[in-house]
Amino acid sequence: MQRGNLDDLSAFLIVAREGSFTRAAAKLGISQSALSYTIKELEARLKLRLLTRTTRSVSPTAAGERLLRNVGPRIAEIEAELVALTELREKPSGTIRITATEYATDAVLLPKLAKLLREYPDIKLEIVSDYGLTDIVAQRFDAGVRDGEQVARDMIAVRIGPDARMAVVGAPSYFRSRPELKKPSQLVVHNCINLRLPTHGGLYSWEFEKGSRELNVRVDGQLFFNTTTQMLQAALAGLGLAYLPEGLVQPHINKGRLKRVLEDWCPPYPGYHLYYPSRRQPSAAFALLVEALRHRD
Repeated sequence: MQRGNLDDLSAFLIVAREGSFTRAAAKLGISQSALSYTIKELEARLKLRLLTRTTRSVSPTAAGERLLRNVGPRIAEIEAELVALTELREKPSGTIRITATEYATDAVLLPKLAKLLREYPDIKLEIVSDYGLTDIVAQRFDAGVRDGEQVARDMIAVRIGPDARMAVVGAPSYFRSRPELKKPSQLVVHNCINLRLPTHGGLYSWEFEKGSRELNVRVDGQLFFNTTTQMLQAALAGLGLAYLPEGLVQPHINKGRLKRVLEDWCPPYPGYHLYYPSRRQPSAAFALLVEALRHRD
């Protein structure tokens, strides 16, 4: 059936149920003359009179009654399904997969997306913790989170957090029997807690900068982890120095559980960015997620 035929049948059903061209035309938002022409065209195609018209009322003929009884419910089902399909297109829904570090998830993603998830229960979010430079296209992620300096040029990047800093920290008990630490080169004589990058299998180099000097230091120690949570706990236990996001360790520094060193070698850097491939038609759910995460000064 062509779409026009379906519209004509719908118009007939409304006229038959309302018993009036005036009320039916108002309900359809068209003129009475246009509605009358539509019904005449339908009757001409079917070669049957469907409505009996008098000066005071409109009522279905026997053929019209049959059409109303048998086709009416089916047309209603078709129209309801079309409405449902439109809502499915417009209603934000679906699963969004994001790769991010634990700290980015805790500090940025969950706080910013909590309201979105409550308002749109049909949006599902899958977050996979990863400290490597994941290929989000190959791994079928919708987006990833990285520091601004790490985002590939062929990706769209949206800033989702303020500038950040790293911090070298250790428990007060660790420093009691260790030499004073004033420059990164002295880390070679300290017990440092390493982060292993799962994607590459290598160890994360501690990055320092002061003025025009930039240093990448490969530290050594007894402990190796692949998440910052364990690194923080080990540092709190006095088992070594850790190189962690400032926001993660600052509460412990404030309470005296951790001591910070080399602060003048850890300048701010571009904070977290959401990155994703160019999309011609991003889903409504993804567009809402990007706006919810977007950093505003």
